[in-house]
Amino acid sequence: MASADVEYCCFVGGLAWATDDLSLERAFSSFGEVIESKIISDRETRRLRGFGFITFSNEQSIRDAIEGMNGQNLDGRSITVNEAQSRGSGSGCGDGGGGGFRNSGRRSSDGYGGGGGGGY
Repeated sequence: MASADVEYCCFVGGLAWATDDLSLERAFSSFGEVIESKIISDRETRRLRGFGFITFSNEQSIRDAIEGMNGQNLDGRSITVNEAQSRGSGSGCGDGGGGGFRNSGRRSSDGYGGGGGGGY
């Protein structure tokens, strides 16, 4: 049995502005139990940033979702799906609680990058 502290999270990029948390969850629910779906918005303007995260209950669901959804069309846009990479010691998928997540080496500045902020 998996530890309760383990979360299986994937990054979803290239999202259409029309995609919301619920439609993102629906699109990925066929791959396994979705614990959380979260589209990231700018902290100050609240505008969507075009990416989000899906947290699954098990690792196989992530692998299936990446294989099944990467490069597919969602709400008129071709999306990128890959495993979120942990940064630091945060406990949740993009929870902003000290760790945060990244994709392809890009740093998030929306509160999901583990505190801090500011530019390079």
